[in-house]
Amino acid sequence: MNITVELGERSYDVVLANGARHELAKLIRSRAPRAQTVAVVTSPSLRNQPWFGFDSGLSEHVIEVPDGEGAKTLATLDELCERLAGVQLSRHDVIVAVGGGAVTDLAGFAAAVYLRGVALVQVPTSLMGQVDAAIGGKTAVNLAAGKNLVGAFHQPLGVLCDFDTLSTLPERERLSGLGEVAKCCLLEGWRATQVVDVSLSDLAIMSVRLKANIVSGDEKESGQRALLNYGHTLAHAIEVLALERDIDELRHGEAVAVGLAFAARLAHRLGRIEQGEVENHDALLGAFGLDARLPAHSATSDLVGAMGQDKKAHHDLTFVLASANGFDLVRDIDADVVATVLDEFRGEL
Repeated sequence: MNITVELGERSYDVVLANGARHELAKLIRSRAPRAQTVAVVTSPSLRNQPWFGFDSGLSEHVIEVPDGEGAKTLATLDELCERLAGVQLSRHDVIVAVGGGAVTDLAGFAAAVYLRGVALVQVPTSLMGQVDAAIGGKTAVNLAAGKNLVGAFHQPLGVLCDFDTLSTLPERERLSGLGEVAKCCLLEGWRATQVVDVSLSDLAIMSVRLKANIVSGDEKESGQRALLNYGHTLAHAIEVLALERDIDELRHGEAVAVGLAFAARLAHRLGRIEQGEVENHDALLGAFGLDARLPAHSATSDLVGAMGQDKKAHHDLTFVLASANGFDLVRDIDADVVATVLDEFRGEL
């Protein structure tokens, strides 16, 4: 299955199939014919997987970065760029990001800034990477103040989503990816009953098609693309507070699941949706096996403060919220209302 992100001369295909990683050499020959060297950016745990191994047809250098969210720092970006310089990667060469969302974010940002921009191929190996992080050109690292606060838009030459890599995915990483899949289902208006018995590959294809369509019409998030942040205002706040305690405490998709359940409750409080839609959100998240309860140790005041630092905010509280007619980016939501809904949500534990 090929799905095209339509961006004029910078359009590219997302390939979703078993064995998609073997399309790498063909993709580079087609999109970067002057390339002589490939820098494969990955993590130690992925390099040891049975499926790891790429034939780019060019000289290859494998560069390892830390596993997980710990890779998304300015310090690691600095180290990675030094390594790229060390292998004398040129402007005609290609960075190939092989990993989950953290690796694709980090390597993508390095591709955006090294030599003021070099070609990038994304090979996402997690469900999260395949349905979200590797598609659309968003790249970033984190700051202590918040998630993804330093980054750039840098579209890849192509994205190779190889379903073979999902066979070695830990269960927790699979569930994290389903948090983003659930978001896409809800944006598409799915009911909880519709997700039963749908294969993981079909869910991934649905999610990628949705994201490709939205990015094609709004590359730089000036309009409709912001809707892809559904559930993310609270999710990012939860993640920031969790990262302060333990880098492995929370996965992105786990936080998104909580954010989706909360966004439904906030929309209901604001009179935008009926209680039945709140129940549909809960049922759909439950059908995927996602725990959507608010973490008990995150204080309401801390969460409200962190949400005010979200990238979508302009010194206000901003949420993507459902309505009877779809979804909207809603600004200037009263902090007291948000705090009240958070406290009520916490009371459901």
